[in-house]
Amino acid sequence: MPFANFKVPAGTLSAEQKQTIVARTTDLYVELYGERARPNTMVLVDEVVDGGWGIGGGVLTLADLTEH
Repeated sequence: MPFANFKVPAGTLSAEQKQTIVARTTDLYVELYGERARPNTMVLVDEVVDGGWGIGGGVLTLADLTEH
C-alpha cells in the first residue's frame, strides 16, 4: 500500500489545502504505479504543535519557518 505522511505546522493549512495534498499525492502514486494504487493509497497530514519539532538539535517554531 502506498503511504505518505506530511508533517505541517498546526493551523497553517485549510481543509481545502489538506485535500489538495491528499489528492495530488494520490495522483502521483497512480502515475507511478497505475490506477490500481488509487484505492490503496494512504496519505496522512499531521499537524504538529508550534515548537513540537526541530532540526539540527534546535526547536523550530512557526515564527522561525516564516522569517525571511
